[in-house]
Amino acid sequence: MGLDMYLYKKHYVQNWDHSKSKFAVTLTKNGETIPLSDPVYIVEQAGYWRKANSIHQWFVNNVQDGKDDCGEYYASPDKLEELLDLCKEVVANPSEGKELLPTTSGFFFGSTSYDDYYMSEITNTIKILEKALNDYENSDVSFYYNSSW
Repeated sequence: MGLDMYLYKKHYVQNWDHSKSKFAVTLTKNGETIPLSDPVYIVEQAGYWRKANSIHQWFVNNVQDGKDDCGEYYASPDKLEELLDLCKEVVANPSEGKELLPTTSGFFFGSTSYDDYYMSEITNTIKILEKALNDYENSDVSFYYNSSW
C-alpha cells in the first residue's frame, strides 16, 4: 500500500479519413495476437513514482485544481515543463526544495524528509519529464496524471 503515481502517454491513432480503408492494429500479449478494431488511442505508461509526495502535491495543486481524488487529469506540456524546471532548480539548489517542491503527508504517502530519497525522486522526475516532453515534440500524444493509494 502507498502512494503510486503514473504519467500516461496517449497516442491518438483514430483514422478520420473515411474514404480510405481502416487500418488494423494488433496487440501481442504472452505470445497471443489480439486484434483491436477501430482504436482511438493507444495508452502507455510514460512515468511511475512511488511515494514521491512532493511531486504528487505539485500535480494536485497545479494540474488537478486542488482535488486529490485519484482521478485522471490532463497534464499540458506547459505544466510538465514547469515541473521540470522546478525539479532542475531543486537539484541545483537542494536547500530550496522545501520551498520549491515541499513534501506533504497523507495516507501512506511516505517520508516528508528532504533526504536522499527525496532527491532521487526529483532526479527521477527530471528523467521522466525530459523523455515525455521529447515524445510530445515528436508525435501526436497527450499526457495524463493519475495517482492511487
